[in-house]
Amino acid sequence: MQTDPKTNSDLSFEDFKAEVLSDYKIAVTSRECSLLGRREVLTGKAKFGIFGDGKEVPQLAWAKAFKNGDWRSGYYRDQTFMMAIGELTIQQFFAGLYGHSDLEADPMSAGRQMGGHFATHSLNKDGSWKNLTAQKNSSADISPTAGQMPRLLGLAQASKIFRNVKGIEDKTNFSINGNEVAWGTIGNASTSEGLFWETINAAGVLQVPMVINVWDDEYGISVHAKHQTTKEDISEILKGFQRTEKEKGYEIIRVKGWNYPELIEAYQKAGKIAREEHVPVMIHVLELTQPQGHSTSGSHERYKSKERLEWESEHDCNVQMRKWMIESDIATDEELSEIEKTIKKEVRDGKKAALKAFLAPQKKEQQEALTLLGNLAESSQNKTFIEKIKNELASDKEPLRKTILGSARKALRYVTSEKSTEKQQLIDWIENYYEIIQPKYSAHLYSEAEENAKTISEIKPTYDSDAKEVDGRVVLRDNFDAIFSNHPETLIFGEDSGEIGDVNQGLEGLQEKHGALRVADVGIREATILGQGIGMAMRGLRPIAEIQYLDYILYCLQIMSDDLVTVRYRTNGTQKAPLIVRTRGHRLEGIWHSGSQMGGLIHLLRGMYVLVPRNMTKAAGFYNTLLETDEPALIVECLNGYRLKEKMPNNLGAFRTPIGVVETIKEGEDITLVSYGSTLRVVEEAAKELQQVGINAEVIDVQSLLPLDLNEDLVKSVAKTNRLLVIDEDVPGGASSYILDTIIDKQNGYRHLDSKPQTLTAKAHRPAYGTDGDYFTKPSVEDVFEKVYEIIHEVNPENFPKLR
Repeated sequence: MQTDPKTNSDLSFEDFKAEVLSDYKIAVTSRECSLLGRREVLTGKAKFGIFGDGKEVPQLAWAKAFKNGDWRSGYYRDQTFMMAIGELTIQQFFAGLYGHSDLEADPMSAGRQMGGHFATHSLNKDGSWKNLTAQKNSSADISPTAGQMPRLLGLAQASKIFRNVKGIEDKTNFSINGNEVAWGTIGNASTSEGLFWETINAAGVLQVPMVINVWDDEYGISVHAKHQTTKEDISEILKGFQRTEKEKGYEIIRVKGWNYPELIEAYQKAGKIAREEHVPVMIHVLELTQPQGHSTSGSHERYKSKERLEWESEHDCNVQMRKWMIESDIATDEELSEIEKTIKKEVRDGKKAALKAFLAPQKKEQQEALTLLGNLAESSQNKTFIEKIKNELASDKEPLRKTILGSARKALRYVTSEKSTEKQQLIDWIENYYEIIQPKYSAHLYSEAEENAKTISEIKPTYDSDAKEVDGRVVLRDNFDAIFSNHPETLIFGEDSGEIGDVNQGLEGLQEKHGALRVADVGIREATILGQGIGMAMRGLRPIAEIQYLDYILYCLQIMSDDLVTVRYRTNGTQKAPLIVRTRGHRLEGIWHSGSQMGGLIHLLRGMYVLVPRNMTKAAGFYNTLLETDEPALIVECLNGYRLKEKMPNNLGAFRTPIGVVETIKEGEDITLVSYGSTLRVVEEAAKELQQVGINAEVIDVQSLLPLDLNEDLVKSVAKTNRLLVIDEDVPGGASSYILDTIIDKQNGYRHLDSKPQTLTAKAHRPAYGTDGDYFTKPSVEDVFEKVYEIIHEVNPENFPKLR
């Protein structure tokens, strides 16, 4: 083992001793938190626990190389690192374990995520950005294996953009000349995931300042590395990524996870290379242990041999660091024992303080409920039953809000036929309780700032008297040009987005004008395209990530659903990622480009906007709107609309399509037809043909699926026509059913109906290739005409006899 204690020539030996002792205290504190945390779960005080034991010492070394402005994108083993950079206290650790819903108590997520998921605050209370270069930053963790990797790429790429793109030099609250490093962590078993490989490849191509730490303890829960990785060694099989004098690539560093001095040297080297040379680095941290196994859901003694357990006991990084400190005359066994004893007490005290703080408001709420239940019991003829509920609640020494509110609600069942002041007081308390408590678990799914995307007013496109009709893609292209000219922090990237100006020429010539970093080609790797966007958006840039076709969203849907749409929610409003995702779909023929996943998307992407413009002017207006606010969105352009003619507006970059507002395309009085996107053109044509036989249909474009019809204009139309048909190219039960549910249930449209509300959708299968495949799969003009005719026939069979 290396024994030279001097890792910094500027430090005296006494200073170095003090620094090492401070590190050891953090390591011991973290380990004691893990040990006591496990006990809290096993005794039922916490729901679940997953801890960083066995990874303490490498994280201390990492923290020394981590500077203000740097970013972390990790997973749930990094508690020691968070303690070392001063962002996690003992009490906060246990507050997270208990799920304390107060942001002051649990600054990581206010109980939104289980313990072990870490984040720092990027935003002020009003939602504005903090100075991110003046603090150490951690992007909010997610549990899905390797899900943190794509975002890591974007966090690193932001430094490259800030260093090389002109016009954003003044954004010094986000970057100082791109000097920031993005550091990632992943377990060795999770390197089996495709997201890891996609990110590793992309970072090597992009050459960004990214350092990835692989914590290698040889297991993925119970599965040994021999089942996970070729040659059981991730850095060995990635040797081909090692950079050379002639070829760009990675710097790959291998280091034993229990060797404190070598770890410090390795991390200093990695940080210097990434920061100064903008080169990605992998640190493979070998020979780590996991003293308590994967989590509180099982014991590692079940799957590790006696020999392995003995080896882990001897090579525990804390044990080895302690041994080295004694051998190097940094501390004696007695001194370290005294430190360990003191820390055990500090951790116990911190745990007790966290539990007391967690229970305090709930005990107060419990007392309020008990008082009201007692009063209700005294005034009720069902006193015995209510007192039973009250006594059960009173016996709960560690009450949860579920129990408190559940008891109050159950008591009302016994006084349904009674009228009393006490009953009304309990009802008022329940309603007030919901109003106060529900947001603790629900707030910040979307922006709650005064000016959010839903409040951006419409600005209509304006036209010169001699405005030319051009291909829709030209309107989109010239609007993007205006955006990139007026917003230097914006950039767009995707497959074929750069040199050829995207597959439909909506970016034609813009790379040449605005540069290859702002209008960029990327490889065929949708998950990391999304990750690039998430990471850069979290660092103050305004990226537009292009997914070539709507069908390809499936490649990155997990990242969108688990990471992007939950950023604001899972941090309780302390982080944001205002990424715009651009794609194209609808009515393209054939199984693989049919573009009809909308039902899945609107359910999996709650937390971002899903916008479905019917033409390119409407799409351009959505981009303009979103750049006035700070929220993520998916815009689905109509794939068969790029060559359709539209007038060229004269206020490019300035007109705005409102979010959550429907538009009536045609007034009518006999039936309301609701649709969106390319199918809307089918509906419009059918409405013209229906008019010819005496049926006057009202046609409405929803424009936005998330959110849908904030002004409730759809139900107003139904109130006028008394009939409703929702038409969609999605599968049965998809977006059309979602729209129907909104109108009938949420907007109470059932009150106005004289006919059964219906949907007309595509078939359950994807369309076969060719025009006929589309015709026999998705709603056609004839389908819409006949469905509407059938509805009107039921009402007036004399004037509208059966067609067939």
